[in-house]
Amino acid sequence: MADCLIIGGGLIGMLTARELAQEGLDVTVMERGVLGRESSWAGGGILSPLYPWRYPDAVTRLAAWSQRQYPYLSQTLFAQTGIDPEWTPSGLLILDLDDRDEAMRWAGQHHVQIERLDPPLLRQAEPRLNQHFAAALLLSEVAQIRNPRLIAALRQDLIKRGVMIIEQAEAKALLTNNGRITGIASASGVIAAGSVVIAGGAWSGDFLKASGITLDVIPVRGQMLLYKTIPGLISHIMVSAGRYLIPRRDGHVLVGSTVEYAGFDKSTTAQAVEELRQFAVALVPDLDGCDIEKHWAGLRPGTTTGIPFIGLHPLIKGLYVNTGHYRNGVLLGPASARLLADIMLGRPPLLDPAPYALP
Repeated sequence: MADCLIIGGGLIGMLTARELAQEGLDVTVMERGVLGRESSWAGGGILSPLYPWRYPDAVTRLAAWSQRQYPYLSQTLFAQTGIDPEWTPSGLLILDLDDRDEAMRWAGQHHVQIERLDPPLLRQAEPRLNQHFAAALLLSEVAQIRNPRLIAALRQDLIKRGVMIIEQAEAKALLTNNGRITGIASASGVIAAGSVVIAGGAWSGDFLKASGITLDVIPVRGQMLLYKTIPGLISHIMVSAGRYLIPRRDGHVLVGSTVEYAGFDKSTTAQAVEELRQFAVALVPDLDGCDIEKHWAGLRPGTTTGIPFIGLHPLIKGLYVNTGHYRNGVLLGPASARLLADIMLGRPPLLDPAPYALP
């Protein structure tokens, strides 16, 4: 019997497993598909909310802690597994200036480096940016991670730590005895565990209905494009009108992302391709001559507030939840995993857990 069974093998589940395994727990991760292949793989890996000043303080606190940890996490995983997650301090160039005064106030309050770039500096920073954009805000300390590589490194790290990974296995029901979790039932049988963590992303809300609570977690589809370009075509993450371009080290440029309420439908659409292509070319006209290599969709675990649920189930002892990170799961993952591990192990919590508590 495992000390802890984690339902959901995305980055949130994997990082939670790593935290617990580091403390000597016997951990099993159970994934309905393949480890890390849902929204964790589908997203862009920007290590900041697109417009950080528009988020609640509860998200800002998780983000700030994770941002500080990511360089060390990336270096450690690279050293231990030989897989480089490619943590890269690209900087975040925000081309929407409607609420720039609010952005500047927020940056001052949270000691975040921010700079307004007028035309000469903007042209210097991104020569291929459409000259229609005359000014921008630059958050120079914002980094990115290449999430598919992060997933691959974490998988190897978990294996080295002795974490059991069970893939292609869907949890069917929670098993309890006298109000305490004892494990789960799956198609292949019962898996016993001393504690269970629900980290199932967009599927968490539906799964938890049978446990007596209703969580505000729903699937929100996001579609992305991948361009193949020459390295250095652009150097910053660029954000405009809620969408973004992300330059990878090898010359690929990601374009994202749609926000669609389509249930659990992960299919891609021709309309999204055209919308994202037009957006990309409007920002960087040179992309019009580049090939689109891939087009995919993922399902984010959306919430009304954007604040994830991290903590103990209110009705079932030994059952915990770490879900609802919406568009910021990669960013918030390290802090969310550490906070939940603190709660589970009875340690002083990283942050006040109250804003993340389950209803």
